[in-house]
Amino acid sequence: MFIDEIELFLVRMQLKDPFETSFGVEQDRQCVILRVRSEGLMGWGECVAGDNPGYNYETTGTAWHVLEEFFIPEILGKEIEDIAQYRNMIDRFRGHQLARAGLEMALWDLIGKRDGNSLQKLFGGQNLRVPVGVSVGLQPDEQALLRVVGSFVDEGYQRIKLKIKPNKDIKVVSAVRNAFPEIPIQVDANSAYTLDHVSVFKEMDEFNLILIEQPLAEDDIIDHSRLQKEITTPICLDESILRLRHAQQAIEINACGIINIKPGRVGGLSEAIAIHDYGRSVEIPVWCGGMLETNIGRAANLAVASLPGFVLPGDISASDRYYEEDIAEPNFELNEDSTIDVPQGQGLGISIREKSLKKFTLKREVFKA
Repeated sequence: MFIDEIELFLVRMQLKDPFETSFGVEQDRQCVILRVRSEGLMGWGECVAGDNPGYNYETTGTAWHVLEEFFIPEILGKEIEDIAQYRNMIDRFRGHQLARAGLEMALWDLIGKRDGNSLQKLFGGQNLRVPVGVSVGLQPDEQALLRVVGSFVDEGYQRIKLKIKPNKDIKVVSAVRNAFPEIPIQVDANSAYTLDHVSVFKEMDEFNLILIEQPLAEDDIIDHSRLQKEITTPICLDESILRLRHAQQAIEINACGIINIKPGRVGGLSEAIAIHDYGRSVEIPVWCGGMLETNIGRAANLAVASLPGFVLPGDISASDRYYEEDIAEPNFELNEDSTIDVPQGQGLGISIREKSLKKFTLKREVFKA
């Protein structure tokens, strides 16, 4: 594929409801959308960086800069036959996983369209439907929490993830567990705790949770290993896993029993597949996390989550979970069995709503070969 042109869009979309985690409240979401043109075909990608460095150091600003100054010049006007070649071309640059992943997604979309295959077929996915759950942000009080959880249960979601932080943890989990004694629950701390909070997590062992996600610092798998020895609930690592070797190291020292694979966080769909394959080889469950994606990123997540090692429900959710209006179609709907259909069209299997994209675009730039 000869890379003729790459276009960047800085997009801001209003969330239907504020989403609060341990690192703040989001009212809207920014991201960088990429369009790559090659020999009459167009590939679309989504860089899931936000507008502030809460989840990690990358933002839409850093992603735009790195794409414009380093990644795009490396591939523009050149022949790229496969993703391995693309990764080799930018391998000399360090970090910026979210930016890497957004560009790689667009190239995967192009490859799928070039070859006449869906991403699911390219990846070797097997499941036509992917089990999903829903992530519930921190709420102002118990009544609001139970109302929100209840609404998602009524919609058909059969797994609930609760955001927690110090002093909003045991009471939060207890309230939901008492109100919904049978539903699978997991919690996500986004690195808000330290080993001084061991007693909190020991108490959580009583609630029959699927997992506790990223309780401690994102750069400290050793303390996660120490915490895992103290509790029976499996620890799931998210922010700590930026590439395959991090997953291997974490599993080797028993820092986790489950891994959340976010393709953006690990630098792209190809690295996500490699972590999946490793997890399956050592019998470590994996699942696909979400980062408030549009239907572009959601389609990619569904394709990778159709691989057989993704045995736990993902945080992919239906298209109407976060936005009233999306920039791509089709909208992905929740099935009665708490699954979402995997797109079967060529590449990502989506098409862009050009009017919606223009409506939400704050900045646009075109790079021609």
